[in-house]
Amino acid sequence: MSVDWSVLDKPVTDLHAAKNPLAGRDVLRLFDLTPEEFHLVLSTALAQKRAWKADPSKVQAEAPYQGRAVGIILEKPSMRTRVSFELAAARLGAHPVIMADTHSAFSRGESLKDTTMVMERFVDALVIRSFAQARVEEIAHWARIPVINALTDDFHPCQGLADFLTMYEHKGDLSRLKLAYVGDGNNMAHTYLEGAAMSGMDCHIATPPSYQPQESYLNEARALAARTGASLTLTTSPDEALAGADVVITDTWASMGSESQHDERAVLFEPYRITMASFEAAAPRALFMHCLPAHRGEEVTDEVMDAPFSAIYDEAENRLHVQKALLSLLMAEN
Repeated sequence: MSVDWSVLDKPVTDLHAAKNPLAGRDVLRLFDLTPEEFHLVLSTALAQKRAWKADPSKVQAEAPYQGRAVGIILEKPSMRTRVSFELAAARLGAHPVIMADTHSAFSRGESLKDTTMVMERFVDALVIRSFAQARVEEIAHWARIPVINALTDDFHPCQGLADFLTMYEHKGDLSRLKLAYVGDGNNMAHTYLEGAAMSGMDCHIATPPSYQPQESYLNEARALAARTGASLTLTTSPDEALAGADVVITDTWASMGSESQHDERAVLFEPYRITMASFEAAAPRALFMHCLPAHRGEEVTDEVMDAPFSAIYDEAENRLHVQKALLSLLMAEN
């Protein structure tokens, strides 16, 4: 079926017989969702966000997961991931159990299988921020509780959900937008390709020639795009990507774990910096976004970061709302 991306207030009612097809599921990348389920997560996040803004005390009093727990395992440090997931769990009534850095659940050399199968006896969902995608996939293989990828080297589905919700709130119908991502063909580039393919968007990814997204992920996204009407373009030209874009996004030039390549990358990526001058190529009233943390003056200038058209803080807040929606859907009874 086709999804009406012109409005997220209207739920998709014919996913299948079950009211909540995501109960008990894992989300390790956006393509773990169908386009309809992607819409369901975003519409749930929007409804929950509005309800919280209208009357937080009423929402907290009705928290559905009292007495339950969420394990939040952070093998990579993050302020936004930790705070947003901790609050999301708490607002649902669940107790967040934080295991971070050298005190991670996997810090003592125990096998992934043993640790995972012990953790599922204690908590009702696992959130894992790690390195290799295969690592979270193995955890999900052993776990009988929902597993959420809070970032790996290949994908960042929670950030992607927050970003597409932010685009909708500012620009409306996702299927009518041109998205320009300029920078490294990293986990965010892979995630934007998936989200754009699901929402029927026109997505242009501009990277240096040797830093393009992985071909296998691009091919998967193009296969879905052929069914949804999305258009996915790779280019080495920032100007081509930015021309007429409704949404402009960039990310750090050296992702977490690639910091040693910073100086080498800085030379290659310098033409990909987003400045007020380069932003003028975008459409009138275009939106700027960045998943943060940003290296101001490198991938983007202060002028752009702090401009009225910048939605970086709305984007950061929406991490809380989409993650709360994910937890509420995945932790529901089958």
